[in-house]
Amino acid sequence: MSKLLTPDICVIGAGSGGLSVAAAAAAFGVEVVLIEKGKMGGDCLNYGCVPSKALLAAGKAVKNVQKAARFGVPFEEPDVDFAKANDHVQKVIAAIEPHDSQERFEGLGVTVLREAAEFTAPDVVVAGDHEIRARRIVIATGSTALVPPIPGLDQVPYLTNETLFTLRETPEHLGIIGGGPIGLEMAQAHRRLGSKVTVFEAQTALGKDDPELAGVVLDTLKSEGVEIFEKTAVEKVEGFDDGVLITARSEDGELVTRAVSHMLVAAGRAPNVERLGLEAAHVSYSHKGITVDHGLRTSNKKIYAIGDVAGGLQFTHVAGHQAGLVIRSILFRLPVKMQTDIVPWVTYTSPELGHIGLTEAEARARHGKKVKVLSAAYAGNDRAQAEGEIIGKLKLIAGPGGRLLGADIVGAQAGEVINLLSLAISKKMTMKDLAGFIAPYPTLGELVRRAAISYYADAPKNAWLRRGIGLLRKFG
Repeated sequence: MSKLLTPDICVIGAGSGGLSVAAAAAAFGVEVVLIEKGKMGGDCLNYGCVPSKALLAAGKAVKNVQKAARFGVPFEEPDVDFAKANDHVQKVIAAIEPHDSQERFEGLGVTVLREAAEFTAPDVVVAGDHEIRARRIVIATGSTALVPPIPGLDQVPYLTNETLFTLRETPEHLGIIGGGPIGLEMAQAHRRLGSKVTVFEAQTALGKDDPELAGVVLDTLKSEGVEIFEKTAVEKVEGFDDGVLITARSEDGELVTRAVSHMLVAAGRAPNVERLGLEAAHVSYSHKGITVDHGLRTSNKKIYAIGDVAGGLQFTHVAGHQAGLVIRSILFRLPVKMQTDIVPWVTYTSPELGHIGLTEAEARARHGKKVKVLSAAYAGNDRAQAEGEIIGKLKLIAGPGGRLLGADIVGAQAGEVINLLSLAISKKMTMKDLAGFIAPYPTLGELVRRAAISYYADAPKNAWLRRGIGLLRKFG
C-alpha cells in the first residue's frame, strides 16, 4: 500500500532550482517533499558547471606556466598528468557535495525521496511507494545532452557532459560536435591539457554572442591549436579500431573528414520531460520544454516549472533566480514575472566572454538612432597591461537618456566585470551612474567607467556649454 504524504510543496528534481525552492520553503517552516531519482545537486554539480570550470582551471594552470617567461620566470614545458587533473575535478565536486546532500536537506526538515517521480493525476505524484498530494508542485527536472540524429551515432562510442569527466587519460584527438559555450570551453581545456582538438559547428560558433567579441575567443582558440569548422554539419560518423571517423560538409559543399580517438557531443540540451506523466497532470509541453507563463506557472495552475525543463535560457543562475520567484508566488502570493533582459551569461574560455541585457541589434530595433555603442579596450586599462592581459574589449549599449540597455565583454575576468553591469541593468542605471562611481585603481572595473565617460565625449564641443563656462569665469 502506498504511503500518503501531504506536504505544502512537492519539488521534483534536486538540481540548482529544486534545491533552492526546497531550502527556502523549509527555512520558513513550510513542509516540503523533494524527489530526486539521480544524484543530488543535479547536472550543475555532477556533470556541468562545477566539473567543467574545474577542468578549465587545470588547463589555465598549464597556460600560466607557458606564459611565465614573459614575466622573466624561466620554465620548462609542463608534463601534464591528466589523471591528476581529473582528481582535481573530483575533489571540487566532493567539496561542494555536502551543501547539496540528502543529509543536509533532511537536516533542514525536508523529506527527501530518492525515486523517480510520475504524475498519476493533476494533483498527485507517485515516487516509489509514496503518493504525494501537495498544495503546490514545482517541476525542476533540468535537461540532458541533446543527441542529434546523425547517421551512425548510435553505433559508435561517444561522450556527453555526463561521461566526459570520467576520463583518466588524455584523449589523443578529441572531436567535438557543437561550437557553443560547452563545446568551446571543453575544446580549450583539453587542448591545453595535451589533446588535439577539432570542433564542428553547423551554424556559427558562439552564435548567441556579439560577433566581434566572439571572434576574439575563436581567434584565441585557433591560435592555441584548436581546429574549428563553422557552418559545417556532421553528415555521418563511423567507428574504426582506434576511434571514430567524422564526416562533415561545409555550406559550400566541401567535405571534411577527421579521425578522432574520442568524440564529445555538445550540440545543445533536451528538457527532461519524459516519463513524468505530464499528460496525467494536464501540463502542456513540447520538445522545447514545459510551457509556462511569465509567472512560471504551467497549464495546471497548481504546478510550476523552473530551470532548463521550462525552456528558455538554460543556466544554473536562471534556475536559482526562478526558484526565488516561485517562492514569492507560492508562499507570499506576490505577483512575479520572469525577465530575460536581466539575465547575464558568461562563456568561461580564456578570454572569457560575457553578455547582459539587449544586444546592439535588439536595442536598435527598439530605440533606433537613440542607441549609442560605447567601448573600452583592455589595452587601455592599466591593470590589464600590468598582468599582460591586453586582449579584450567592453561594449556598453546606451539607450534614451543614457540608460544602460545591454553590455558585452571579452577578456580576462569578464565574468567578474559583468557582475557590476548585471546590477546596473537590473537597477536601470544610466551612463551618468556608471561614470560617477569610484573604481579602485588599478582594476578591470575601470573599463566600465572609461566606456561610460565616453558617452559625454562630445560635451566639450557643445557651444552652449562653452559659453556657459565663459560666463561663469567672469564672476571670478
